[in-house]
Amino acid sequence: MTFDTQRRDLVAQAFSSCFGGLPSVWCRAPGRVDLMGSHTDYNLGAVLTLPIGRDTWIAARPNSSSEVRLHSLNLGADASFALDSNEKCPEHPWIDYIHGVAVVLQEAGLPLCGFDGVIHSTVPLRSGLSSSAALECAAATVFETLGAWSLDPVEKALLCQRAENHFVGVNCGILDQFTSCMGRQGCALLLDCHNLTSQPVTIAEGIGVVICDTKSQRQLAGSEYGERRAQCENGARLLGASALCELTHEAYISREHELPPIVAKRCRFIIEEHARVAALAAALSAGDHPAIAELTAASFHGASHLYEITSPAMHTMMAAMLAAPGVLGARQAGAGFGGCMVALVQVDQLDEFAAAVRSHYFAATAILPEIYPVSAAAGAGFL
Repeated sequence: MTFDTQRRDLVAQAFSSCFGGLPSVWCRAPGRVDLMGSHTDYNLGAVLTLPIGRDTWIAARPNSSSEVRLHSLNLGADASFALDSNEKCPEHPWIDYIHGVAVVLQEAGLPLCGFDGVIHSTVPLRSGLSSSAALECAAATVFETLGAWSLDPVEKALLCQRAENHFVGVNCGILDQFTSCMGRQGCALLLDCHNLTSQPVTIAEGIGVVICDTKSQRQLAGSEYGERRAQCENGARLLGASALCELTHEAYISREHELPPIVAKRCRFIIEEHARVAALAAALSAGDHPAIAELTAASFHGASHLYEITSPAMHTMMAAMLAAPGVLGARQAGAGFGGCMVALVQVDQLDEFAAAVRSHYFAATAILPEIYPVSAAAGAGFL
């Protein structure tokens, strides 16, 4: 029996226990890891992103009502909301991501029907791998299927982003939702967040992507993320730009002295990080190991000293990754402040790399990290 078959049986059994009978619709959406481009998305720049096989499933069945009733297998919790309500649920904030999707879909004039559903995710929560976007995009796909209408994937991503921005209250960029909706099997995506376009990027044979979870959870609704975004927006305004990433590196450097010191640090990171995105895409396609090492090291250095989004756990994990056999490069993932990190590793040494990182990190922290390879997965759709 394959893992997916076991997972499907687990979800089906939970659905039967909660609601009786079997679901009629099975939808999924992947998480993601950014290979380069921390915080460049809301500055309307480029990101090299990888939709991953870790994903969120929703098994659903219409219930002939205006209520959505859900059970989360991961949390062991039940919650519900009425489609005509805009009230958030403080007891079960996880359902707000789905409720928010319902609100924005209805605001867009799309008809919704109530359903019963069971959620199961293999995307770790609050780890920087976009568990919230995977849940939103899977939910939008369920509503789309049950409503018998169809959304363009980019439009679906934008609506899910709006749900997180305006209903949940996290002022995220488009990266997570775009990746979850637009993922392509077998390749990374070079995403242009200004034009909302992407192109596939093939990773050279012999290079694997490995997630290294510090087990230090992130809380993105907190002040640090919003503060970084505000600082970047202030810098762009002072330089007369609509967004930081419309400035070239040369244009920025010539005017950096006009900015307050802390704003200048934040903006310099974004400008330099933006330039590294296309460079890493080219290096990964060409299998250029020295360039991969140089670019990822520069990204982490900037994240630590300019954008200041690292944590002690992340520095410990970075040391463990760089000391492990087979490593080509390593850096932060997601927004930082803890959570997961990402390493590019020679495929023939994946097992040795994982064992060494676990041992090193555990010896330093007494915490056993989760280390696992990932590959590119398709975007939101049916199982």
